[in-house]
Amino acid sequence: MSMFWIILAGVGGYLLFRQLLLARPGLDLAAARAALQSGAAVLVDVREASEWRGGVARQAALLPLSDLRGARAQWRSFLDKNAGKKLLLYCQSGMRSGLAAAQLRGEGLDAVNVGSLRDWDRAGWPVIAPKA
Repeated sequence: MSMFWIILAGVGGYLLFRQLLLARPGLDLAAARAALQSGAAVLVDVREASEWRGGVARQAALLPLSDLRGARAQWRSFLDKNAGKKLLLYCQSGMRSGLAAAQLRGEGLDAVNVGSLRDWDRAGWPVIAPKA
């Protein structure tokens, strides 16, 4: 096997491991609930707007990952308004919320991946139709 393929396999394995690690929730839903109820945290749905039609967690701010990585037209004012609070992020599977949490932590914010909307729903937390 050539050295190129060995290096490529190693890099691919590292990237896959990193993605899987990021997708793991960093806070269980009971702790998330307590943080939300105390006002110490805010919940954010990082899915794209087209995905919100299927339902969102009742307390969630709807802020797409694409805006976080782009112009931050929506994220900028949200982050200013919620400075000092823990950011609890979820998406469809937990992967994008893990990426968003890692990016925000890299910027010095207290951000945690809480998994997926499916996890939220299974825990019996309210999932509602988004506001128009």
